[in-house]
Amino acid sequence: MRTRTKWWSALAAVAVATSVAVAIPPAQAIGPDLLPLNITNNSGRSESVHLYVLGTDIRNGRLGYVNQAGAFTPWSPGGNPPTPAPDVSIAGPGQGGTATLRVPRFISGRVYMSFGEKLKFFLTPDGLVQPAPWAGGDPNSGILFDWSEFTYNDSGLWLNSSQVDMFAVPHAVTVTGASGATKKTGELKSGGRDAVINGIRNQSGWGGSIMSRSDGTVLRVLAPGKAADVGNFDRNYLDSYITQAWNAYTGKTLTVQPFGDRPDVKYFGRTSGNNMNFTNTSGQQVASFAKPSTSNVWGCDGALHAPNDQVVGPIARTLCAALHRSTLGRIDVQPGGGPADFYQGAITNHYSRLVHQNMVDGKAYGFAFDDVQAQESLVHDGDPRSAGIILTPFGGGSTPQPTGGSIVSDWHGKCIDVPNWNFADGQRLIVWNCTGGTNQKFEFVNGTVRTENNKCVDVAWGSTANGAAVQLATCSGNAAQQFVLTGAGDLVNPQANKCVDIAEWNPNNDAVLHMWDCVGGANQKWHRG
Repeated sequence: MRTRTKWWSALAAVAVATSVAVAIPPAQAIGPDLLPLNITNNSGRSESVHLYVLGTDIRNGRLGYVNQAGAFTPWSPGGNPPTPAPDVSIAGPGQGGTATLRVPRFISGRVYMSFGEKLKFFLTPDGLVQPAPWAGGDPNSGILFDWSEFTYNDSGLWLNSSQVDMFAVPHAVTVTGASGATKKTGELKSGGRDAVINGIRNQSGWGGSIMSRSDGTVLRVLAPGKAADVGNFDRNYLDSYITQAWNAYTGKTLTVQPFGDRPDVKYFGRTSGNNMNFTNTSGQQVASFAKPSTSNVWGCDGALHAPNDQVVGPIARTLCAALHRSTLGRIDVQPGGGPADFYQGAITNHYSRLVHQNMVDGKAYGFAFDDVQAQESLVHDGDPRSAGIILTPFGGGSTPQPTGGSIVSDWHGKCIDVPNWNFADGQRLIVWNCTGGTNQKFEFVNGTVRTENNKCVDVAWGSTANGAAVQLATCSGNAAQQFVLTGAGDLVNPQANKCVDIAEWNPNNDAVLHMWDCVGGANQKWHRG
């Protein structure tokens, strides 16, 4: 059974890494002492790739890093405030190439991969501060990067792609065993990265989870708990569903059968007040859980803390998975249902839903206990000979952008218009009946939307607020002039993470344009004419 374990110390309130590690009895050593790990770059991106192998020596708990040859070095003590860690990056492969690293048998940790820029790590007296791009002031927030998690010990290799904290770099993981057979998971469908990003953008209230760079590159989608922590998502989003699901068991019994290979082990839950109390088959109470908060569900912690035991932990894991998948209250034997039954509620973990939906095999680590019912993107071999991480295509890096022509409202067929051919800086844009005039012609150039006389569509004053005016300005290259027309028809400024919107649903000529939260309304939908 896999459990989340903290595998290095970090600065309080900044980040503590959680790794999907494995509790496994000792076994005779098999597999090479230094396991080859092949990193293949099929990303389609031209930036340099930087790799890091970081983790814990599971024999003694020492934290450190691994070089390309497989030598493990413990970190030196850091300071307070944290001091920069030495550069332990390994040069990754160029597009179409492969780099081979070696992983020693006794490490549990992460392989980080960043594009274009090296990651910045820091040391405290207690250990390593890992990148936490959801935290304010994190120096890695503008870097495109991701990681995979692994444990390699005498019982074999466990390697997974993780979306528990964020969805960023598309990559698959593989392991090849002694028989020569290769297992693979974590691969996105063609266009899957854009599909996840656009799906989140079009889900009402979720758009703040998307983090973009000033050049329009989408760096990552934050998991809902991380987005809520930084104020980009409703902190109480799940509360009404949690209450409904919890109260469902005041009048009926929830049966939890946490072990797939031991169907005789059952626990029975009933709600009394805010507590759900569980008894075993002998009628003895064995566990009690207070009604969790939204934050407890996102983190599978707090009221849903899962100790590494054989009773409370397995029940907590099961409850947390059911709440993420919106099956608690609806399916009364848990774990219950299958992928077709998951995420069916209007209030659900749409982040995990979209990530799973866009995986080739449907597997992902969309939340901490996504391994309940084996939904996780993990490969394991008890006698591995090599492993791999494949950086897969980004789908062009963004939705392919159109070139010249008019921009037409899906709602009423009117065109974005420069009123009276006034191309002065600060001129607010409107909609008007489509006439084919040059004041209704716009071209997408390097992420900007330009008039035929080379003025740029601009968010006034670079505002990120609802209601900010959409205007013309001299092209300056700043983030207020970056726009993406998504496959779903949203015209988005990535800096504000808001959509070009016909203000007040005004159906008339002369209706002004402004920026607003992307809600999927027809007054925010556009196409090229």
